[in-house]
Amino acid sequence: MSTSPRAAGPTSSLQRLQAVLFDMDGTLVETEELWGEAMDAFAGQLGGEFSAAGREQTVGTSMQVAMQVLYADLGVDPATRDPSADARWVETETATLMTSRGMPWRPGAAELLTAVRAAGLATALVTTTPRRIASIVLDRIATELGSSPFDVTVCGDEVPARKPDPAPYRQAMAALGVEPRSALVVEDSLVGVAAGLAAGAAVLGVPSLQPLEAQRGLALRASLVGLTVPDLDRFVLAGAGAGAGAGAGPATS
Repeated sequence: MSTSPRAAGPTSSLQRLQAVLFDMDGTLVETEELWGEAMDAFAGQLGGEFSAAGREQTVGTSMQVAMQVLYADLGVDPATRDPSADARWVETETATLMTSRGMPWRPGAAELLTAVRAAGLATALVTTTPRRIASIVLDRIATELGSSPFDVTVCGDEVPARKPDPAPYRQAMAALGVEPRSALVVEDSLVGVAAGLAAGAAVLGVPSLQPLEAQRGLALRASLVGLTVPDLDRFVLAGAGAGAGAGAGPATS
């Protein structure tokens, strides 16, 4: 986990929202396709083809989980493989693709990040991606925005358990010094939404490769385009404490 000084900004007049915690792949940047391409390439090395259904099951998961899904999808006996070495191959291939292909923003993501910072809110990036890969994306985001927009960054190799466990989001909120009821998690995957809700936060779901079902505490939007900080505050007010079993139902559009 790493932290950075919060950018100076006006004190927010919002009564409840204090922090926004963003997922990375598929939420802020278009990198899920690159992970998929790397896994397809690895499946080809094993003499098979990764199915679309299998790929969908891996969205937002750890590489350990993703490799087990891939083995099962291809009918490969896990006992004949080294999952750590295979995962590292996929990670390295993904890093190569990120560098050579670029990582476009998800629609509205850069604008929302900028607005959140301007409002003086605390921010965190919480990703299952390991630090060595996430750093590529973080460096690019900092370059394009002029500085890092995150007070805290938590990567998949820096937590005791990965999404859908709430540990990554709880760790980020503790580092920011905010209560779950004052935080909004922004996610695109089933495991990410589950982690945010289990951590006690309201969640804004913006699906990319995986459909999300409406549920208590989850606000669903087709994209981040046009969202404002007051919108985020309303999501928190509507879903505060929903992950802990209280709060309002989902908002959709």
